[in-house]
Amino acid sequence: MMQALSVVTFLLGFAHAQINVIDLTHSHDDDAIYWPGNPQYNFTVINRGISAGGYWYESNSFATAEHGGTHIDAPSHFAQNRNRVDQIPISRLVGPGVVINVKDKAAADPDYRVTMEDLNAWEDVHGRIPAGAIVLMNSGWSKGYPNKTLVFGTKNVTQPSTFHFPGFHESAVDWLVKNRNIHVVGVDTPSTDYGQSTTYPVHVILGEADIAGVENVAYLDLLPESGSIVYVAAIKLHDGSGVQARVFATTQPQGGTTGAAPVHAVFMSTIVSTVVFVQMLGSL
Repeated sequence: MMQALSVVTFLLGFAHAQINVIDLTHSHDDDAIYWPGNPQYNFTVINRGISAGGYWYESNSFATAEHGGTHIDAPSHFAQNRNRVDQIPISRLVGPGVVINVKDKAAADPDYRVTMEDLNAWEDVHGRIPAGAIVLMNSGWSKGYPNKTLVFGTKNVTQPSTFHFPGFHESAVDWLVKNRNIHVVGVDTPSTDYGQSTTYPVHVILGEADIAGVENVAYLDLLPESGSIVYVAAIKLHDGSGVQARVFATTQPQGGTTGAAPVHAVFMSTIVSTVVFVQMLGSL
């Protein structure tokens, strides 16, 4: 009897609980940023209006390269015989958020790369990077999106050799892969490797380790450095080396978070059923 009452108390408390849901995704449209050489986004309206049957009807067609906007890099993007998008276990697309704030360093040096010092500094404050972490670089770069000149760090936005934007240093990613159980590495820039890279070692290290990357992540200033859960809701694209993703995070409210939407977890039917069950027990 007391056990059942405890369940009811828990459920009643949970019914009034709330979480903050934080969108970390840029809208995908004609302004979406793609790496040079990829076809641009195309959106075609097929139907939009009152149908012959008298009801409103919308239907569209869109075409997109895999690696554009906020998107996931499957391990196969830079490593042979590694997981493609549809082969990534969904359990590896969610995990504790670890936000590495290098905004000041990136503002002083657009070619800045996240180093071991940055990772150590995070652990000094927040403790060991948790198992299954999604490690995200916050360089402040997303504030320039979708301005290609600002995002690529050059006026010559079709020539990668002129690009200047932050990323991860390969030594830091190699350490994460070998010493921490991480699920994803992400950045608020167009590449997990910095703009001046020509061999893309971060992509290669992640790919060989069967770890996904996420690029062009948005609004990381809304996310605490620790204490969130991040979700990479990628389309399950068969045979894909990458695909657009709706990246978002959840946090526990602490006096409210600007830009976050509260979600109330209400399970009243369960509570009512449990109350009935308790009443039945009491009548025995």
